[in-house]
Amino acid sequence: MPEAEHGLYAKLAWRQGALALDVDFDLPPRGITALFGPSGAGKTSCLRAIAGLERGGRGRVTFGKQVWQDDAHRVFVPPHRRRLGYVFQEPSLFEHRSVAGNLDFGFRRAGRPAHVDREGLIDRFGLRALLDRRVDTLSGGERQRVAMVRALLSDPALLLFDEPLSALDVAARSELLGCLESLHASLAVPMIYVSHNIDEVARLADHLVLLDAGHVVAQGPLQATLTRLDLPPALGEAVGAVIEGRVTGYDAHDQLIELAFSGGKLWLPYRHEVVGQALRCRIGARDIVLARAPVAGSSALNQIPCRILAMADADHPSQCLVQLDAGGSILLARITRRSWHALGLAPGNQIWAQVKAVALGA
Repeated sequence: MPEAEHGLYAKLAWRQGALALDVDFDLPPRGITALFGPSGAGKTSCLRAIAGLERGGRGRVTFGKQVWQDDAHRVFVPPHRRRLGYVFQEPSLFEHRSVAGNLDFGFRRAGRPAHVDREGLIDRFGLRALLDRRVDTLSGGERQRVAMVRALLSDPALLLFDEPLSALDVAARSELLGCLESLHASLAVPMIYVSHNIDEVARLADHLVLLDAGHVVAQGPLQATLTRLDLPPALGEAVGAVIEGRVTGYDAHDQLIELAFSGGKLWLPYRHEVVGQALRCRIGARDIVLARAPVAGSSALNQIPCRILAMADADHPSQCLVQLDAGGSILLARITRRSWHALGLAPGNQIWAQVKAVALGA
């Protein structure tokens, strides 16, 4: 079995200022794992501890069959021996080198591995025209693209991305997010991606670790974790469904696409997708309205038949969370208790979930 088949395991505890961190997670050996939580939850501290840049954490970290840290046996592997590709929030580039010089630095140190597609990565991230430019002449988005490709060219065993899009403007963020989405299917090594933006997480992640006040409060597959009913109030804005489907239609007149998924079809704003493309769509719990029957004459383009699975308290006493089954896809609706009682709802009921198209595909 290859080393990476064992994934990454970390059990660490330490204090950073007023924040006491105590984390325990076991991550899958492939795909993208997101560390998500509010500002100050300890996401970056966790990433630095995994990389060996934070020496305060006491415990154990393993990757594959390698033991990177085991304080009980006085083992600590320094960061440069962990084969990491680390992309920081602010790009850390060699200012005196060209773009090509920055890219080739890590590639040469890795021995120019034949299995790393240097030219393909340069083209995928749109760097071909920038190769001769000095990095101090680049925009923020261009610099971050260089940092990402440099990390990928270093032939890492594990990629660590620390909020790489948070300092970018909307246009640059959207462009880079598209690059990362296209990379996802062909990514040969696991990635841990730190973010406080739930839409980024919904588009990229396969596995999710939710952090709050220095502790792991939930972890597991993305869709199942975000539709749990027991998440803490600090994560209330993140709860909702992530639907995976395929584009089956395009309305050029109204600039909408049709997404088919296990529970039916959804209309979403067009964002340069093509028919046949696999696509994810996040539906926030606040974006769903429940009705006992289909509603005629509504501006909500999407009406999905569902069955109520369960109801639980929300973080405000006037509201509740309703877990729904839409043909095997789990949705979550946030409604008032008054609506729950007025509609006479109960687990097992058939219900219609209305979703405005403008709430989707952002």
